[in-house]
Order: sequence, then C-alpha cells, then structure tokens
Amino acid sequence: MDLLSRAWEHATTPLAHPPAGVVLAAAVVAFALVAVPGPWRVARHALTVLHEGAHAAVAVLSGRRLAGIRLHTDTSGLTVSVGRARGPGMVATAAAGYPGPALVGLAAAWFLARGYGVGVLWALLVAVALLVVQVRNAFGLWVLLLGGGGLLALTWWAPASWQVAVAYSLTAFLLLGSPRAVLELQAHRRRDRRAGRARSSDADLLARLTRLPAIVWVSVFFVTTLAALGLGAAWILG
Repeated sequence: MDLLSRAWEHATTPLAHPPAGVVLAAAVVAFALVAVPGPWRVARHALTVLHEGAHAAVAVLSGRRLAGIRLHTDTSGLTVSVGRARGPGMVATAAAGYPGPALVGLAAAWFLARGYGVGVLWALLVAVALLVVQVRNAFGLWVLLLGGGGLLALTWWAPASWQVAVAYSLTAFLLLGSPRAVLELQAHRRRDRRAGRARSSDADLLARLTRLPAIVWVSVFFVTTLAALGLGAAWILG
C-alpha cells in the first residue's frame, strides 16, 4: 500500500512545464521515429498495441466478450471479440482501432498541458498491464513485457525531468504516427487490389458492415488523426 500511495502521489502531482528546448527535442525525436524507416518499423509496434487496445476497450464497452489479442512481428495485430456479427457494437469495435492511438495521444497532450507528464507514463503502464492478461501469442507478450518493463523502470527510477521529457516524446509520437499509420493502411489496400488479394483491413470490414465505401472509412480515420494532431499540438504549445 505504501508503494501504491507513493506511485499515486507521483502520478497526480503536477510539475512545472519543461523548457521549450525540451519540448522541441521531444518533437524532433518523435518526428525521427515516424519519418525514418528503420526506427519506424520498431516504434510502429507501440501504435499497434494501442490500436488493438482500442478495439478491445470498445468491444468490452459495447457489451461484447473479449476473446484475446495477438500482436505480430510485421506490426499488424488482431483482436477477437465474441458477440453479434453485425450491429452498432461491432461497427464501433471495428472503427476504434486507427483513431485509438491518436485519441490516446490527444488525452496525453491534455494532461501534459496541465503538468501531469508523470501521470501520462503511469496511465500508459496501467494500460499495458491490462493488455498483458489478454494477449494470446508469445511475440505479443514479449512486446508488452518489454514496453511495460521500460515504463516501469522509467516511472520508478528516472528523475522527474526525464519522465516528463519521455512523456512529451511519446505523446508527439502517437500524434504524428497515427496519420502515417492510416496512410499505410490505404497503401496496403492498394497493393492488395493490384495483387488480386482479398482485403481484410478495418476499413474493408466496416464497408461490409455499413455499406459505406472503405475509402470513406479511411478518410474518416485520416481526418480524425489529423484533427487530434492539430488539437494536441495546440494544447502542448499553448
């Protein structure tokens, strides 16, 4: 209980905003992770974790039964839930994935603007812990344990200034990386069409569920992630 109270105190105590140089450096690091192919292929797994977590959270909130999450080495993932094959719950579950990381980044930006950088890291750690019990493959477990272990070490032993700097970098990465993930979605759909392969993306599933063209759903995802990026940046810089 003493450890929990200490953690709660750290997470809920607002800190002074970092110098502008720290915020700029965090943005540069995040941009490099998104723009450079090598780092992006590794960092992309963090977006997948939150993407599948968004599917899982909305599935549970809409009354579906969560059957497990799988994370794959190619940065794809799969969340399986049990319930009606059609209807609002299934539509909401399918639609939650791509906006999920952007909305998490937007929430993080809101807390950063109020001085709760350490709280952002603790919230992400709790989210990872909840997902660990739902993962159903070895690689997915490895990704979550590695990420959760890094967050735990950072929140427990790193100076508060380091924690805040990392929170800004992670937030910027989520906000910048989410639109790129949507662009990759459309690029994958285009390649599948040229190769004559069946499309199984979230957008194509939503097209079958709602009869709206998949490109409409891709556009919704892209506009949502761009809006989160713009609003999150305004909150942080403001």
